[in-house]
Amino acid sequence: MTGRRIGRTGVRVSPLGFGAAPLGNLYTPVDDERARAAVEAAWDAGVRYFDTAPHYGLGLSERRLGSALAHRPRTEFTVSTKVGRLLEPHPAPTGSDLTAGGFAVPDTLIRRADYSRDGVLRSLDASLARLGLDRVDIVYVHDPDDHLDAALDHALPALADLRDQGVIGAVGVGMNTVAPLLRVVAEADVDAVMVAGRWTLIDRSAGPLLEACARRGVSVIAAAPFNSGLLSRPRPPDDASFDYGPASEALLRRARRLAGVCARHGTVLPHAAVRFPLRDPAVAGVVAGFRSAHEVLSAARWVSDDLTDAVWSDLDAAAEATGDGPR
Repeated sequence: MTGRRIGRTGVRVSPLGFGAAPLGNLYTPVDDERARAAVEAAWDAGVRYFDTAPHYGLGLSERRLGSALAHRPRTEFTVSTKVGRLLEPHPAPTGSDLTAGGFAVPDTLIRRADYSRDGVLRSLDASLARLGLDRVDIVYVHDPDDHLDAALDHALPALADLRDQGVIGAVGVGMNTVAPLLRVVAEADVDAVMVAGRWTLIDRSAGPLLEACARRGVSVIAAAPFNSGLLSRPRPPDDASFDYGPASEALLRRARRLAGVCARHGTVLPHAAVRFPLRDPAVAGVVAGFRSAHEVLSAARWVSDDLTDAVWSDLDAAAEATGDGPR
């Protein structure tokens, strides 16, 4: 997969990125062998961008990803991690992080929000140790929804200094909401934004963000192209999820309409879903979470095989009919 440049930096990402949250036992456990096999399959399929965070499994994702990449040439892959949540000893563990964080791991650690310069440096040092790396290519400020001023005043300037010193390659912010990212792009020195679930086949609300990024030379990483499950199967089931909760009847109808268009053209809904974000030139890559080699190989095949103009035209028409048409 030919790498695409992040902003004006020298960092490049493959069109498909490996989202490593499932390696942290997101909702359900993944054993070490299966986790490593997923990363190996991604590498064999040409994926060279891997995204993780301390939040994912209280550090488990970073440790597993670093171990799986340890034998690969460091110049041949791009890794991103995140800052904003420090991991500290849990004063009163309950036995599982599932309720508090959504990961099936022991809750011996607890997350503490910290968007200060010191917090950024401490978080990055800890991530490097877990990853077993001497540098990270992209560092995102993670979900600063309730701490946006601190992120703008402290975390992002700290990361920009590290980038300018050559310690990291690029600076970004990762969020699920569009309005704060618009403010970040307007006010901060960032190279990339990661927007999750807002530039997808069924939710195109990040359109204004993509336009702002294109004007300012900021790259977009479109994460969660399947909207946490709704778009991940050829026909969305009744119990499909959307943004980590039950999909509404209206969303199910809209997704099934899009699935019907795909079927008529001889393809499947997840193919269109994972390809859709890459249609916009502001998007450098799409990142999806994978917990098995099979999932990775399917997505890599779909990303490498674009749909015809006729398919996209019919999908756009179907999306417009449901109120989610193109910008």
